[in-house]
Amino acid sequence: MIKYNLKCKNQHEFESWFSDSKEFEKLNSRKMIECIFCRNRNIKKSIMSPRVVNKEQEKINKKSTKYIKKIRKDLLKMRKFVEKNFEYVGDHFPREVRKVYYDKRKNRNIYGNATPEETEDLKEEGIEVTTIPWSDKKEN
Repeated sequence: MIKYNLKCKNQHEFESWFSDSKEFEKLNSRKMIECIFCRNRNIKKSIMSPRVVNKEQEKINKKSTKYIKKIRKDLLKMRKFVEKNFEYVGDHFPREVRKVYYDKRKNRNIYGNATPEETEDLKEEGIEVTTIPWSDKKEN
């Protein structure tokens, strides 16, 4: 697969993928490629630079990707644990956590949403709270 930057007669620029350069030439000669903005079929390849990655950079990229996947997996594991073992109180979190904090008999595990200002207020009151990055369950 190859990605080209394309430009129409009206100077609109856009990208498109092709299986190889011959496919682009064939489709373009038959006027089968059109501008995504104005539907003009007079298309030319625009100036583009290939992304060249040396072996060292490729190793670094693989390690980074592997590390990011591990972090995402750990965050999803944490999310699953919290959802299973804690009660979701939504936007009522600041109010509910104060109830737990000030009424010691009412100890319960909760999670929910709070603005940065609400979180700061809770911390100023001596209530320990933390923010967890809530990773989306869907694959990207």
